[in-house]
Amino acid sequence: MNIYPPRQSELINIRPDERLDLKRLEPWLRNHLPETDGKLSVGQFGGGHANLTYLIRFGRTEYVLRRPPLGIVAATAHDMKRENQVLARLSREYPLAPASYAFCDDQNILGSDFHIMERRHGFVIRNELPADVRTSADKKRQLGEMVIDSLSKLHKIDPKSVNLSSLGRPTGYVKRQLNGWRTRWAATERQLSPVETIFSWLDENQPSQQTTTLLHNDYQLENILVDLRDPTKAVAVLDWDMCTQGDPLMDLGYLLNWWADPTDDPTWHKLTPMPRYEVGLPTRNDVIERYAKTTGFDVEHANWYHLFGVLKLLVILEQIHVRFVRGQTQDERFKSLGKRVDGLAQKGLSLLS
Repeated sequence: MNIYPPRQSELINIRPDERLDLKRLEPWLRNHLPETDGKLSVGQFGGGHANLTYLIRFGRTEYVLRRPPLGIVAATAHDMKRENQVLARLSREYPLAPASYAFCDDQNILGSDFHIMERRHGFVIRNELPADVRTSADKKRQLGEMVIDSLSKLHKIDPKSVNLSSLGRPTGYVKRQLNGWRTRWAATERQLSPVETIFSWLDENQPSQQTTTLLHNDYQLENILVDLRDPTKAVAVLDWDMCTQGDPLMDLGYLLNWWADPTDDPTWHKLTPMPRYEVGLPTRNDVIERYAKTTGFDVEHANWYHLFGVLKLLVILEQIHVRFVRGQTQDERFKSLGKRVDGLAQKGLSLLS
C-alpha cells in the first residue's frame, strides 16, 4: 500500500462569469468524443491566470476542456487550434504531452475556440516545495533535474518526426519576438520607463539564433504536473497554446526568470512565485550548465535570454491586469498584478546592472 501526503485539489466551483453553456456544449461533446456514456458533469481548474480549463466527466470517463480567457486577447495568444494541433501529434514522441482529441471553432457553442484533451492525474507545485521534497536534499536535486531534462528532451525532438515542421516561422524568430512583445506592451497603454530601457538594451544586444527547435513558450514548474506519489517525476507538461518553432534558448531564459537563486533579492519571490531557493536545489548556473550538457547547445548568451524572459512575463501579466481594469474579467486575483509588473521592471533593471 502506497502512503503519500495529501495533495491540494486544483478543482473549484466554476466562477460565475466563466460558466459554460451546457445546453450547447453537451451535444457537441457527445458527437465528437470517443466515450460519453453517463451523465455529464463539469468542474473548473482554479490554477493559472490565462486560459480557462475545465474538467469534463461522463460517468467515470474524464476529459479536459481548454478555452481562451474572457475579454479581448492578443491575436496570436491563447491559440486553441494550435494547441490541439500540437498535442494531437507531439504525444507520439514526447510522453509528457497529453493527447488532444477534438477541436471546435464554432463560435455558437461557447463563443470561442476550444479543444478537448486527455486528463492526466497529478498536482502542480506552486509557492512551496512539498514537505516530502523539502526534507530531502536528494529529492530537491532530482526535482530540479527533472524540470531541466524535460525541457532538454523537448528541444531534442525533430519537428519532422511529429509532423510539426511547418509550425510557426522560425527564421528571424528572436527579432520578431522582441518586436511582437513590444507591440503587446504598447497595446496595454501602460507607461514604465524601465521597460523601455530593457527593450532598448535587448534590441541593441540581440544574439544570433544558433538552431531551431520546438518551443513550449511558457515553460516553468507551474506548467508541469507531477506524480502524486513522487513529485520528482513529471506526469505531464501543460499549456501548449503558444508552442512553435524557434530559438530554444527562449524557453531556457523564461525558465531562468522563474528559477530561484541563493543570491536573489528576497522581493523577487513574490514576482515569480516558484519555490524559494533551498540547499539541494540547482542554482541558475546549475540549470544553464545542465541544459548545455544535455542539449549540446551554446549557452554563452543565456543572460540575454534570462532578461527577455523577465520582459515577456512582465508583458503577459500586464495584459491580464488590463483585462481586469477594463472590466473584461471579474477574477479578483488579477487586481494586484500591476504591482508585480512594477516589480518585474525593477528586477530587469537589476539584471542589466
